[in-house]
Amino acid sequence: MKLKLLIIIALYFSLCNAAQAQSKLKAIKAGRLVDVVKGTVLTNQIILIDNDKIVDVGPSLAIPQGAEVIDLSNATVLPGLIDCHTHLSMTPGDNYYEDIFRKTAIDKAVVAHLNTQRTLAAGFTMVRDLGGSDLIDVSLRNAINAGTIPGPRMLVATFALSATGGHGDLTGFSPEIDWRTNKDYTGIADGPDEIRKRVRNNVKFGADWIKIHATAGVLSEEGSAGAALYSLEEMKAAVDEAHRWGKKVAAHAHGAEGIKLAVLAGVTSIEHGSLLDDEDIKLMKKNGTWLVSDIYDDDYILSEYAKKGYPAKIIEKERSVGKLQRENFQKAVKAGVKVAYGTDAAVYPHGWNAKQFFYMVKFGLTPMQAIQSATLNAADLLEWKDRTGSITKGKLADIVAVEGNPLDDITILEKVKFVMKEGSVYKNEMAK
Repeated sequence: MKLKLLIIIALYFSLCNAAQAQSKLKAIKAGRLVDVVKGTVLTNQIILIDNDKIVDVGPSLAIPQGAEVIDLSNATVLPGLIDCHTHLSMTPGDNYYEDIFRKTAIDKAVVAHLNTQRTLAAGFTMVRDLGGSDLIDVSLRNAINAGTIPGPRMLVATFALSATGGHGDLTGFSPEIDWRTNKDYTGIADGPDEIRKRVRNNVKFGADWIKIHATAGVLSEEGSAGAALYSLEEMKAAVDEAHRWGKKVAAHAHGAEGIKLAVLAGVTSIEHGSLLDDEDIKLMKKNGTWLVSDIYDDDYILSEYAKKGYPAKIIEKERSVGKLQRENFQKAVKAGVKVAYGTDAAVYPHGWNAKQFFYMVKFGLTPMQAIQSATLNAADLLEWKDRTGSITKGKLADIVAVEGNPLDDITILEKVKFVMKEGSVYKNEMAK
């Protein structure tokens, strides 16, 4: 009898200790809190966190005994930022030809984890990663989810679908060049049947999203920057097949005709949108299609890419679309097209993601709208609005903080001092 009692008591204390170990209570004292749902800034808020979730937010909450207190009373606190267009498996190098001819998949993979760490340290707790080679993006996502490496939560697209000779194909070089170890590690597809197969392969390989190249591109050697390269029938095949598997489609699209066809085909987001016209804008509004426009990149490409040995035709293509992209972004914003934040990170060094905020404000958004594009709106596009995108009871504790007020100076977001993802603190420089 005594032995049974001792066992029961031991079990009770064991369960209590286990519960205490699992209950990771934290309380953040926020001097200013950006409420992206209401579009206001609250003062002197308490954010209570248990494990990975926000359990309450308010001005005068009682802090539970034993909770870890994080003092951000001199900071502005925001939801974790979201970048809807990255390439974390790609690392921008200093030599165009060396990047293409001398780097293997292993070279890319062994440094890709640095890109995830830099992105997280910049305050981006979630990304949609729109294309990579050799399934490195899938491995990064899985390693982050397992806690093996630090990084933002990733939704990945694996191999972007492209027409032969298009933006996703290797053009401008000898047709004998081919170093794919697995012939299925490609998105090159022509015609509805091939496109359906590539969508299925991507889903099999672990894609969360499907990406298609609806038009030509800038940083590739095909002649045009914006020519429509897929027909409406082909793009519908991609969208229908993706939807069959419960996936959404993002369309790389610069030219107006390709944008129109992609929207008519039912894609969820237009990436870049450089040359969109009034008809495209009307269609995007009518269909609820998102615009994800990387309007910082022009500065970096024109400043640095000639030094990296990029061919003159690529630099000239950027000159032809960069200014127009910003002007058309401004038109789309004014017309009320839905905008989500996306940078095409890898075009410039990872960790610089927040540099785009300045340009979004310069070309039409208010500072609050720019922040909403990278929080609430981005979460909405990614269908994660119920789990992240705002500092709200019940959502994941994805929280960042900066010194000063980004609503007065949006460039403050380029210097994030505090990063919490899912209740774990990855960076805290506020005390330094």
